[in-house]
Amino acid sequence: MNLCRIHVRRIFDRTLHHPARYRSRFCNLNATASKSRRMRRLIWPIALLALISSAPLISAQNANKQTRDQLISAAREIMTTTRYCALITTDARGVTHARTMDAFAPDDQMIVWLATNPRSRKVAEIRRHPRVTLYYFDRENQAYVTLSGIAQLVNDTNEKTRHWKEEWKAFYPNRDRDYLLIRVTPLKLEVVNTKTGIVGDARMWQAPTVTFPRRRQH
Repeated sequence: MNLCRIHVRRIFDRTLHHPARYRSRFCNLNATASKSRRMRRLIWPIALLALISSAPLISAQNANKQTRDQLISAAREIMTTTRYCALITTDARGVTHARTMDAFAPDDQMIVWLATNPRSRKVAEIRRHPRVTLYYFDRENQAYVTLSGIAQLVNDTNEKTRHWKEEWKAFYPNRDRDYLLIRVTPLKLEVVNTKTGIVGDARMWQAPTVTFPRRRQH
């Protein structure tokens, strides 16, 4: 409602400075009426219009009260349908690097698996700084997910067999030597989906957030 009051106040100020413009638009006043009487007649229809126009915003704020399970479910859907994401790591100098990754869909615990060449820069950076960020963006639905977590390098044969895509053959001709997994265990995620009413705080623009308990790496 604070935004509604600001909106009404701005329109009211405009009517004070430009009475002729708003007189012709909103009402048909007698030329001999007093200025205060004209303004009283103007402010109520303007206020009503402001409240009506702000109704979608109020509805969005109310719809933003999602449960933890609803937020996780919404994030999972975005992460699954948006095939590619950005993996953001930090090097030894504190400089961040982002690259596009073909990630696997998150599992039941929202753990995300990715694959890479063990000689890549991201592997060296994860060894030094395992805290990483994954970013998913769905342009069509105006939605995104940011997942922060701890990355772990996995060279287990069973896991490499389980997490494999046949279209990657050209990139990993020798799967035993050239293929390495990255397992990202979530610590926190932020999710926004404007089409389903999951939006950020109107004042601070803070996206709805879910935190996860820190798990032991294995």
